[in-house]
Amino acid sequence: MTILKSKYWLLVVTLIACEPNLSDDPVPYIAFNDIVINLNLPEFIALRSDGGHKEINGGVRGIIIYRINSNTYKAYERNCTFQPNSACATVNVHTSNLFMTDPCCGSNFTFEDGNPSGGPAWRPLVNYRTQVSGTDLIITSIIN
Repeated sequence: MTILKSKYWLLVVTLIACEPNLSDDPVPYIAFNDIVINLNLPEFIALRSDGGHKEINGGVRGIIIYRINSNTYKAYERNCTFQPNSACATVNVHTSNLFMTDPCCGSNFTFEDGNPSGGPAWRPLVNYRTQVSGTDLIITSIIN
């Protein structure tokens, strides 16, 4: 009977140890004035094509802008959502240009919705509101 209890507790401990740890520091937030980008400027040429991206200053650690189509842009906070207060928790565009990655923790995120697609991150990237007005892209610190 004692062996059976020991095996049961070993199983319980093993299952608990394998559960993902969904507790983590909150993602920092810093409100900022609207960022207005003239999409006709040469420095934003990458944002004139679907799938184009550009990193800019703003937010906590910077913003990655991604173009879905001519009317839809995503603006993601570069602060990784896994251990976001870590000094190296900064997301970059992967060299393949197919997803975003935090080389510090190894988390990957999709361009379409900022959801984690690999690594320890379990929360999506902060997604700021965007609006196209003529040739301008306006990014606000309002979170979608």
